[in-house]
Amino acid sequence: MGEQQTVQRRRGRGGRERIIAAATALFESQGIIATGMEQVAAAAPVSKRTLYAHFPTKDELVVGYLRHLVESGRTMESVLEREDLAPRERLLALFAVPDEGDGPIRGCPFIDAAAEFPDPQSPVHRYAAEQKRRLADRLAELVGALGVAEPEVLVEQLAILADGAASRSMVLNDAGCGRYARAAAESLLDAAIPTAAR
Repeated sequence: MGEQQTVQRRRGRGGRERIIAAATALFESQGIIATGMEQVAAAAPVSKRTLYAHFPTKDELVVGYLRHLVESGRTMESVLEREDLAPRERLLALFAVPDEGDGPIRGCPFIDAAAEFPDPQSPVHRYAAEQKRRLADRLAELVGALGVAEPEVLVEQLAILADGAASRSMVLNDAGCGRYARAAAESLLDAAIPTAAR
């Protein structure tokens, strides 16, 4: 591979990373629908041609943004992968809503994206739904490790509590909402986990 090709590839990767970084900042500060592609290009900064070479449609850009959040561990679900915590503690850590300091609490990006792209057939909505199914699968693995006899109901209850805490925290801009969901999750886990496994 020639030196010029290497430089061009580096620029391309850098352009993509700048686009995702700009899209993330804009989507989180003003919402997805309110953010135009030209705004993202200007904030990156890249040409519109470069932006559309990486992301031919806004749907693809939004899915790229959501995928970036997953890959970088910037979602509430990432705590479920922490090997330093026992399964029960991982499940309960799901209810710690991050306090953004001076900024607004963002809640769940998948719920936000699905709300802004309500058509279930849109690529963005489908990706958000896929991530919610992935969350349920991961919860099922952790609940299964605790020896719960019928984990399906508990998994749905925990998923609904997590989504509810994230949404309520975002609407009220109050990270404290997570503690109520955690208390409910503790009660559900205590009732479902066999005494010997606690």
